Amino acid sequence: MPTLDHITSYIIAPAPENPRLSRSITGLDQLGEPVTTAVIEERPLTIYLNAQEIVTAMTIGDYPEYLAVGFLKNQGMLKESDVITDVEFDEELDVVVVRTEAESNYEDKLKKKTRTSGCAVGTVFGDMMEGVDQVILSESPVKTSWIYTVSHLINRTPSLYLETGAIHGTVLCEGDVPLVYMEDVGRHNAVDKISGWMHLNAVSPDNKMLYTTGRLTSEMVIKTALMRIPVLISRSGFTAWGVDIAKQVGLTLIGRMRGRKFVCLSGADRLEFDADPESVPEEDKKHRRKSAIDA
Repeated sequence: MPTLDHITSYIIAPAPENPRLSRSITGLDQLGEPVTTAVIEERPLTIYLNAQEIVTAMTIGDYPEYLAVGFLKNQGMLKESDVITDVEFDEELDVVVVRTEAESNYEDKLKKKTRTSGCAVGTVFGDMMEGVDQVILSESPVKTSWIYTVSHLINRTPSLYLETGAIHGTVLCEGDVPLVYMEDVGRHNAVDKISGWMHLNAVSPDNKMLYTTGRLTSEMVIKTALMRIPVLISRSGFTAWGVDIAKQVGLTLIGRMRGRKFVCLSGADRLEFDADPESVPEEDKKHRRKSAIDA
């Protein structure tokens, strides 16, 4: 298996040392003894599309431009044909304005806003399935050795998740190389940051995989499909509707990815079983994520 030296492959890596993203708070443990623990910061971010206020999301506050663009793109408010002229972030007001050449009015769509099953008040819209039927995903094969490698690397990457808990991570991978690792209080935010980064950097999704710490719900599958990423992997479990949609669009859906074990409930035809699970080391408890330890 790879070593921590491989983590230098990240284009964007987590920043657990960033003082803006977490802080230490002292309390009492179960014995009444003083204990100090790292706690994640949470702040509002209001997203505008031109002059239209779209949503206020709770976020840790890093990469607001990517979050805004990715959110608008995954909600269908930014089309591939839309030309972004500017993305402005006002740190004092916690506001991001995404400007496009063409003006748009989304008042009717905003009225259909519904709350998702995700944490941190994630939102999708009543017509969230719009465009899913037109999705065509790459049929590139996926080696199981890649899945084991990226899981091994991601779980050993220093992160806010490992330091504080109460946060989700999403990682864009190519083959056995993790490229961009985003974290946030809501798994949807983390995915949107990846989407925004890909859109603004014109990154092709065809040979990519998305790894997430969150549940494989319908919303997560839809976002991944609309990003045209053909493979979605999670340490967590599935929802039935998430699996149904993955099968509908031909997305490879892998869950319960821990150590040498995983379950694929959709798109198994992409998998090339080139790795012997017995050759894969079990997870060392000190490298397990907090949710895995408690599970």
